[in-house]
Amino acid sequence: MTWKQKRTVWRGAIAAFALITALPAPVLAQAGGAGGALSEMQPAHLAGLQDFVDGVMAQQIVSHELAGATLAVVHEGEILFSAGYGFSDIEAGAPVDPAQTLFRPGSVSKLFTWTALMQQVEAGRVAQDADVNSYLDFEIPPFEGAPVRIVDLMSHSPGMSDVSGITAPTVEELTPYDLWIRDNVPERLWAPGKEAAYSNYGTALAGYIVERVSGEPFADYVERHIFTPLGMTSTSFREPLPEALQPRMARGYELENGRLVEQPFELFSNIMPAGSASSTAHDMARFMLAMLNDGVYEGARILEPSSVSTLFSDSLRNAPDLPGMAHGFYVVREAGPRLVGHAGNTGDFHSNLILAPEHGFGFFVSTTGGAESSAARTDLSNAIIGRVFPETPAPRQARPAGEVSPAGTYRVNRRNYSRPPNEAYDITVERVGEDGLEITNQGETTYWERIGPLTYEKVTGARNGGPYERIQFHGGDETLVLSFNSQPYMAYRRLAAEEQD
Repeated sequence: MTWKQKRTVWRGAIAAFALITALPAPVLAQAGGAGGALSEMQPAHLAGLQDFVDGVMAQQIVSHELAGATLAVVHEGEILFSAGYGFSDIEAGAPVDPAQTLFRPGSVSKLFTWTALMQQVEAGRVAQDADVNSYLDFEIPPFEGAPVRIVDLMSHSPGMSDVSGITAPTVEELTPYDLWIRDNVPERLWAPGKEAAYSNYGTALAGYIVERVSGEPFADYVERHIFTPLGMTSTSFREPLPEALQPRMARGYELENGRLVEQPFELFSNIMPAGSASSTAHDMARFMLAMLNDGVYEGARILEPSSVSTLFSDSLRNAPDLPGMAHGFYVVREAGPRLVGHAGNTGDFHSNLILAPEHGFGFFVSTTGGAESSAARTDLSNAIIGRVFPETPAPRQARPAGEVSPAGTYRVNRRNYSRPPNEAYDITVERVGEDGLEITNQGETTYWERIGPLTYEKVTGARNGGPYERIQFHGGDETLVLSFNSQPYMAYRRLAAEEQD
C-alpha cells in the first residue's frame, strides 16, 4: 500500500490518536541489515511533532550558536508544518519566515541538477551509461581506458581528485562556470564507478551537460523547467541574487570573539550547478512534494515516475552492508522505511533534505550561525528521524578469533591530491578490549561496539530511538577501508605503517 492509498486511513487514525494520547503507540519491528529493529511510521509519531521540533530548536538556539533556522515538513501531499527560528537579520531584528526568507541550501542544490539531468534522459538527449565526452566540447581523460559515464557523476564515483577554487571573494572575480570546469579538470585517480568520493566538479560537469544538450544556460534552464512549473518563485541559482529576492535573503553568520558576525553573500557560481542555489523552506517543500508524488506538484509534472524511481534507487555503495549512493540522492536508511536525501554546507549555511518516499514524508532544514550551527542541523534532522521512524540499537556480537584488527590511521579519499594531505582530518582507530573501538576524529574521541563482521555502532552520544551511527571496515587487511553509514559519498583508507609515522 502506498502513502496515497493509506491517506484516508492515516487521517482518521491521527484524529483518533488526538483523543487517546494516553495509549502507547504500537511499534512494528522490521529487519534492517546491519542494525537493530526499525519502526514504520505510526500516527503517534506525527502527533505533536511540531511541538517536539520547537522544543529541540529552543535547545539548539541556546547550545549551538544559532542565528537563524528555517524548516518545512511535508506529508501526504501537503506542508504538515513550517517554522522559522531566530533572525534572518540580527541587526534589524528581522525574524525568519519559512515562506519568505531565503537560505543557502548548499549542496542540496545538486538535487535540482540531477532532476534536470533526468529530464534530458527522458528527452533522449542523454544516456546514463554514455561517456560524458559524448556531450562535451572538451575532454575528460579516461583512466586506464575507462571513460567517466553519466551514471558515475550521479554516484560521485568519477574517480577524480577534489578541486579548489570553487568560490570567489567578489562578483568581479567569478569565472563563468562553463569556463571554470574547462580550465580545472581534476586529476584522474582510479577507475570510474568503483568508489564514491564526493565530487563537486562532477555535479558542475553534469549541469554543463544539461546546458549543452538543451541549448539553454543552466540558470535559465532550471528556472524554466523546474522552478516555474513548481511555483518556486523564491528560488534561484543566480549570483548575485535577482534584485527582487535580495531583501529576503537571510544574512549568513559566523561566531567571532563570542559574537555572531554577519558575513558577505557567498559566491559559488564557479561551480553553479553544484551549490549556488538560494531558496525558502516553502519552495523546498514544493520540490519535496513533487519528488514524493512521482514528479508532480499541483498538476505540474517535472519528471516521469520512472525517473523519480531512478533518482531514489541504488547506484553504488562503498561498504557492502551500509547504505550507499542512489542516483544523485544518497541513501540515509535502506529499510524501515527507506530514506533518501542530501545535505549541504556553505561557509555560513548548513542544510539537510530527507525523504521517506513510501510514506510521502519529508523535511528540509537550514541553519546559520557559528561553527556549531552545522551540528544543530544534524541534531534536528536526527531528532525528527528518531521520532518519526524510531529504531533500536543493534544486537552486540562478540569478535571471533582471527578477525582482522581495524586499528590504525585512516585518510579520506575525498581530497585535493595535488596538495599535501591535511593530517588534521585523519581518523585514528584503536581497539578497546575485544569488541570495542575508540575513534578519534578532529580531536573528538568516541566509543563504538561491534554488531557484526567488522561492523560497529556508535555508543557515545547515541540518541534513544536513533538514528544510530554505524561503520564498517572492508577491503581486506592490506587495503582496509573505513565507511560511515552517514557518509556514503566517501570513504577512509588505512595508511600503511610507514605513512603513519
